[in-house]
This record gives sequence, C-alpha cells and structure tokens, in this order.
Amino acid sequence: MAGFRGHHKPHGRPPSAPLNVEEERRRLRLPHEGETLGIVLGLMGGSRMRVACKDGKDRMCRIPGKLRNRMWVKDGDVVIVKIFEIQGDTKGEIIWRYFPLQARLLKEEGLI
Repeated sequence: MAGFRGHHKPHGRPPSAPLNVEEERRRLRLPHEGETLGIVLGLMGGSRMRVACKDGKDRMCRIPGKLRNRMWVKDGDVVIVKIFEIQGDTKGEIIWRYFPLQARLLKEEGLI
C-alpha cells in the first residue's frame, strides 16, 4: 500500500500536443455542395438562430437533435449551414461550428 500513496495516474486519453497553424489549415473542413458558410447573428431560442450566410441571405437555422448537446453556438460564431431543399432561401441547419483559430484561418484565406 505504501507504493500507491502520493501517486496519481491520470484517467482518459493523454492530452494531445497543440496543432500548429499549417496542420490546422490542412485539416480545416470546408463546405460541400448544398452547404454555405455563415456567421451567427443572434439566438432565437429553441435551438434556432439567425445566420448571415455567405451567399448574402439571412436564414433561420436550427441545430439538429444529434448535435444539439454536442455543439454550443453563440453570437459571432462561424458555422457551416446546410441549406434546406424546400424554403432554402430562408431556412437551414447548422452542421458545423468552427473554433476561433479555424475561423481566423478562414478569414485569412478570404473565405468569409
């Protein structure tokens, strides 16, 4: 028992080394067909928010149920919006949120 006293074994996976900017740029997820970049303008409640999309339209977007508790979105976040086939000019789904470093890289590349 004396050998275990004072030792603490960390649980879970070991912390990963921070990614450098070039690796983060390479791993950056970009919008596919039927998706666009946007910036959250305001939260409307009920997991809905107003998003200014890159195509110049404001859309009322929601977070799908499978991502609702995994993704916390706030005003000013850069997101990927999947445009609805019906009412696509006014509605969509938020399917990805960029971290601040990723958003900065997108701005540097002129994508937003």
